Amino acid sequence: MILKGKVHKFGDDISTDLITPGRYFHLRTNLPELAKHTLEDADADFMNKMRPGDFVVAGRNFGLGSSREHAAIVIKLAGTGAVLAQGFARIFFRNAINQGLPALICDTSKIKDGDELEVDVEKGEIKNVTTGETLTTSPLPPAMLGILKDGGLIEHFKKHGGFKLA
Repeated sequence: MILKGKVHKFGDDISTDLITPGRYFHLRTNLPELAKHTLEDADADFMNKMRPGDFVVAGRNFGLGSSREHAAIVIKLAGTGAVLAQGFARIFFRNAINQGLPALICDTSKIKDGDELEVDVEKGEIKNVTTGETLTTSPLPPAMLGILKDGGLIEHFKKHGGFKLA
């Protein structure tokens, strides 16, 4: 699974409230509409700059806060190819994988806003096309890779008639 796109860089402690602002809670049953407001409290122009396949890159503790799946769903619906961060809130990490959104742990300190990346999810390699540097990410277990390849946990269950480890 090779992903290519541009970086949209954020800092530490990007909460689920920054990802899906609470004032749009009434849209929680209209996810495509809610996705139009993804990360707007962290970057008001994010959705205008976002292109399908682009990457959300952040520091530590990405996705802290609510356990609602909405945060991972809207980032995916916004067109994000993957989220790369130095660390994730555990519930966000699982929600992202379950929604078919790659969430990769790596040192993001050398990645800048606007950089072009090529990410090989299976190998755990991140090539910064802009700088020529190659970074590594913690490899995902085969079960998680299977879920991602199938497009999320629900699609994985439909395809395999249950949970398949590899």
